[in-house]
Amino acid sequence: MNTATDLVLIGALAAAWLAAGLLVDVLPGSRTARVLRRRTRTLSMVVGAGVAMFLAVPVVTVVQPGDSPVPTAAVLPAVPALVVLIVTARRLTQVRRGVRAFTTAPLAPAPPALVAAAAHPLLAAPLQVTGLAAVLAVVVVAGVEVPGRTGGALTAAAVILIALATRHAVRHSRLSVAALTPLAGDRSPSESVEAFPGSTTPVTQPVLAGREVDLVG
Repeated sequence: MNTATDLVLIGALAAAWLAAGLLVDVLPGSRTARVLRRRTRTLSMVVGAGVAMFLAVPVVTVVQPGDSPVPTAAVLPAVPALVVLIVTARRLTQVRRGVRAFTTAPLAPAPPALVAAAAHPLLAAPLQVTGLAAVLAVVVVAGVEVPGRTGGALTAAAVILIALATRHAVRHSRLSVAALTPLAGDRSPSESVEAFPGSTTPVTQPVLAGREVDLVG
Protein backbone atom coordinates (compact mmCIF):
# COMPACT_ATOMS: atom_id res chain seq x y z
CA MET A 1 0.00 0.00 0.00
CA ASN A 2 1.13 3.57 -0.59
CA THR A 3 1.39 6.26 2.04
CA ALA A 4 -1.64 8.17 0.79
CA THR A 5 -3.92 5.15 1.10
CA ASP A 6 -2.53 4.37 4.54
CA LEU A 7 -3.15 7.92 5.74
CA VAL A 8 -6.69 7.99 4.34
CA LEU A 9 -7.55 4.74 6.10
CA ILE A 10 -6.06 5.58 9.48
CA GLY A 11 -7.25 9.19 9.15
CA ALA A 12 -10.85 8.07 8.67
CA LEU A 13 -10.55 5.87 11.74
CA ALA A 14 -9.14 8.75 13.79
CA ALA A 15 -11.83 11.15 12.55
CA ALA A 16 -14.63 8.80 13.62
CA TRP A 17 -13.29 8.32 17.14
CA LEU A 18 -12.40 11.99 17.60
CA ALA A 19 -15.96 12.87 16.61
CA ALA A 20 -17.26 10.37 19.17
CA GLY A 21 -15.06 11.95 21.84
CA LEU A 22 -16.41 15.41 21.05
CA LEU A 23 -20.02 14.23 21.01
CA VAL A 24 -19.81 12.44 24.34
CA ASP A 25 -18.37 15.58 25.92
CA VAL A 26 -21.49 17.61 25.12
CA LEU A 27 -24.01 14.99 26.29
CA PRO A 28 -24.26 16.38 29.85
CA GLY A 29 -25.01 19.82 28.42
CA SER A 30 -28.29 18.69 26.89
CA ARG A 31 -31.11 20.94 28.08
CA THR A 32 -34.11 18.97 26.90
CA ALA A 33 -34.99 15.31 26.53
CA ARG A 34 -35.17 15.69 22.75
CA VAL A 35 -31.63 17.09 22.54
CA LEU A 36 -30.29 14.33 24.78
CA ARG A 37 -32.06 11.65 22.73
CA ARG A 38 -30.75 13.09 19.47
CA ARG A 39 -27.18 13.33 20.76
CA THR A 40 -27.15 9.80 22.15
CA ARG A 41 -28.50 8.45 18.87
CA THR A 42 -25.86 10.35 16.89
CA LEU A 43 -23.13 9.16 19.25
CA SER A 44 -24.21 5.55 18.81
CA MET A 45 -24.01 5.95 15.04
CA VAL A 46 -20.54 7.52 15.19
CA VAL A 47 -19.26 4.77 17.49
CA GLY A 48 -20.64 2.23 15.05
CA ALA A 49 -18.76 3.98 12.25
CA GLY A 50 -15.57 3.83 14.32
CA VAL A 51 -15.99 0.11 14.88
CA ALA A 52 -16.62 -0.35 11.15
CA MET A 53 -13.33 1.43 10.41
CA PHE A 54 -11.51 -1.05 12.65
CA LEU A 55 -13.07 -3.88 10.69
CA ALA A 56 -12.14 -2.21 7.41
CA VAL A 57 -8.43 -2.01 8.28
CA PRO A 58 -7.60 -5.73 7.82
CA VAL A 59 -9.90 -6.00 4.81
CA VAL A 60 -8.26 -3.11 2.97
CA THR A 61 -4.74 -4.21 3.86
CA VAL A 62 -5.42 -7.71 2.54
CA VAL A 63 -6.92 -6.45 -0.72
CA GLN A 64 -4.17 -3.91 -1.39
CA PRO A 65 -0.73 -5.28 -2.30
CA GLY A 66 2.37 -4.50 -0.28
CA ASP A 67 3.14 -4.04 3.37
CA SER A 68 1.25 -1.46 5.42
CA PRO A 69 1.92 0.02 8.86
CA VAL A 70 -1.80 0.62 9.42
CA PRO A 71 -2.65 -2.71 11.14
CA THR A 72 0.21 -2.28 13.61
CA ALA A 73 -0.65 1.37 14.26
CA ALA A 74 -4.35 0.53 14.68
CA VAL A 75 -3.50 -1.58 17.72
CA LEU A 76 -2.98 1.66 19.70
CA PRO A 77 -6.64 2.78 19.55
CA ALA A 78 -7.90 -0.80 19.46
CA VAL A 79 -7.08 -1.34 23.14
CA PRO A 80 -9.29 1.50 24.52
CA ALA A 81 -11.86 0.68 21.82
CA LEU A 82 -12.31 -2.72 23.46
CA VAL A 83 -13.19 -0.91 26.69
CA VAL A 84 -15.73 1.10 24.70
CA LEU A 85 -17.38 -2.05 23.39
CA ILE A 86 -17.39 -3.81 26.77
CA VAL A 87 -18.25 -0.97 29.15
CA THR A 88 -19.16 2.26 27.36
CA ALA A 89 -21.64 0.75 24.91
CA ARG A 90 -23.71 -0.69 27.75
CA ARG A 91 -23.86 2.63 29.59
CA LEU A 92 -24.77 4.49 26.41
CA THR A 93 -27.58 2.02 25.78
CA GLN A 94 -28.90 2.60 29.30
CA VAL A 95 -29.00 6.36 28.74
CA ARG A 96 -30.77 5.89 25.40
CA ARG A 97 -33.39 3.63 26.99
CA GLY A 98 -33.96 6.10 29.79
CA VAL A 99 -34.43 9.12 27.54
CA ARG A 100 -36.70 7.12 25.23
CA ALA A 101 -39.36 7.33 27.93
CA PHE A 102 -39.65 11.05 27.16
CA THR A 103 -40.55 10.57 23.51
CA THR A 104 -44.02 12.00 24.07
CA ALA A 105 -42.57 14.99 25.95
CA PRO A 106 -39.59 16.09 23.82
CA LEU A 107 -39.42 19.58 25.30
CA ALA A 108 -39.28 18.34 28.88
CA PRO A 109 -36.05 19.22 30.69
CA ALA A 110 -33.43 16.51 30.51
CA PRO A 111 -33.74 14.39 33.69
CA PRO A 112 -30.85 15.16 36.08
CA ALA A 113 -30.27 11.45 36.69
CA LEU A 114 -29.83 10.78 32.97
CA VAL A 115 -27.59 13.83 32.58
CA ALA A 116 -25.41 12.52 35.41
CA ALA A 117 -25.33 9.08 33.78
CA ALA A 118 -24.27 10.69 30.49
CA ALA A 119 -21.34 12.29 32.32
CA HIS A 120 -20.07 9.05 33.84
CA PRO A 121 -16.28 8.64 33.42
CA LEU A 122 -16.67 5.15 31.96
CA LEU A 123 -18.90 6.59 29.26
CA ALA A 124 -16.82 9.58 28.24
CA ALA A 125 -13.17 8.77 29.01
CA PRO A 126 -12.80 5.55 26.92
CA LEU A 127 -14.17 7.28 23.83
CA GLN A 128 -11.85 10.25 24.18
CA VAL A 129 -8.83 8.07 24.94
CA THR A 130 -9.60 6.05 21.81
CA GLY A 131 -9.69 9.24 19.76
CA LEU A 132 -6.35 10.42 21.13
CA ALA A 133 -4.80 7.00 20.54
CA ALA A 134 -6.08 7.11 16.96
CA VAL A 135 -4.29 10.44 16.49
CA LEU A 136 -1.07 8.78 17.68
CA ALA A 137 -1.70 6.04 15.14
CA VAL A 138 -1.90 8.68 12.40
CA VAL A 139 1.45 10.06 13.55
CA VAL A 140 2.96 6.57 13.42
CA VAL A 141 1.65 5.87 9.92
CA ALA A 142 2.82 9.28 8.71
CA GLY A 143 6.31 8.40 9.89
CA VAL A 144 6.79 11.58 11.91
CA GLU A 145 9.97 11.36 13.94
CA VAL A 146 9.65 12.76 17.46
CA PRO A 147 12.86 12.96 19.54
CA GLY A 148 12.54 10.82 22.64
CA ARG A 149 9.09 9.76 21.48
CA THR A 150 8.89 6.60 23.59
CA GLY A 151 9.37 8.19 26.99
CA GLY A 152 7.67 11.43 26.03
CA ALA A 153 4.66 9.69 24.52
CA LEU A 154 4.18 7.49 27.57
CA THR A 155 4.42 10.47 29.91
CA ALA A 156 2.03 12.56 27.83
CA ALA A 157 -0.42 9.66 27.58
CA ALA A 158 -0.37 9.16 31.35
CA VAL A 159 -0.92 12.87 32.01
CA ILE A 160 -3.79 13.08 29.51
CA LEU A 161 -5.41 9.93 30.89
CA ILE A 162 -5.27 11.23 34.47
CA ALA A 163 -6.57 14.65 33.40
CA LEU A 164 -9.51 13.16 31.51
CA ALA A 165 -10.42 10.74 34.30
CA THR A 166 -10.25 13.52 36.91
CA ARG A 167 -12.31 15.93 34.83
CA HIS A 168 -15.06 13.44 34.12
CA ALA A 169 -15.11 12.15 37.72
CA VAL A 170 -15.53 15.69 39.09
CA ARG A 171 -18.28 16.54 36.61
CA HIS A 172 -20.10 13.27 37.23
CA SER A 173 -19.91 13.80 40.99
CA ARG A 174 -21.28 17.33 40.68
CA LEU A 175 -24.17 16.27 38.47
CA SER A 176 -24.95 13.27 40.69
CA VAL A 177 -25.24 15.51 43.74
CA ALA A 178 -27.52 17.85 41.79
CA ALA A 179 -29.71 14.88 40.79
CA LEU A 180 -29.99 13.47 44.32
CA THR A 181 -30.27 16.66 46.33
CA PRO A 182 -33.73 18.27 46.22
CA LEU A 183 -33.81 21.93 45.38
CA ALA A 184 -34.28 24.29 48.29
CA GLY A 185 -37.90 25.17 48.68
CA ASP A 186 -39.01 22.43 46.28
CA ARG A 187 -42.37 21.17 47.54
CA SER A 188 -45.13 19.10 46.12
CA PRO A 189 -48.04 20.96 44.52
CA SER A 190 -50.32 19.78 47.35
CA GLU A 191 -48.20 21.72 49.86
CA SER A 192 -47.82 24.89 47.81
CA VAL A 193 -51.51 25.77 47.43
CA GLU A 194 -52.83 28.31 49.88
CA ALA A 195 -56.19 27.83 51.57
CA PHE A 196 -57.10 31.49 51.10
CA PRO A 197 -55.39 34.43 49.41
CA GLY A 198 -52.69 35.68 51.76
CA SER A 199 -52.86 32.58 53.94
CA THR A 200 -49.77 30.42 54.55
CA THR A 201 -51.69 27.33 55.59
CA PRO A 202 -51.06 24.45 53.18
CA VAL A 203 -53.92 22.50 51.76
CA THR A 204 -53.74 18.88 50.62
CA GLN A 205 -55.38 18.16 47.29
CA PRO A 206 -56.87 14.65 47.09
CA VAL A 207 -56.50 14.63 43.30
CA LEU A 208 -52.73 14.53 43.59
CA ALA A 209 -52.90 11.48 45.83
CA GLY A 210 -54.87 9.66 43.19
CA ARG A 211 -52.36 10.75 40.58
CA GLU A 212 -49.54 9.30 42.64
CA VAL A 213 -51.38 6.01 42.87
CA ASP A 214 -51.72 5.94 39.09
CA LEU A 215 -47.98 6.48 38.66
CA VAL A 216 -47.15 3.70 41.08
CA GLY A 217 -49.54 1.33 39.41
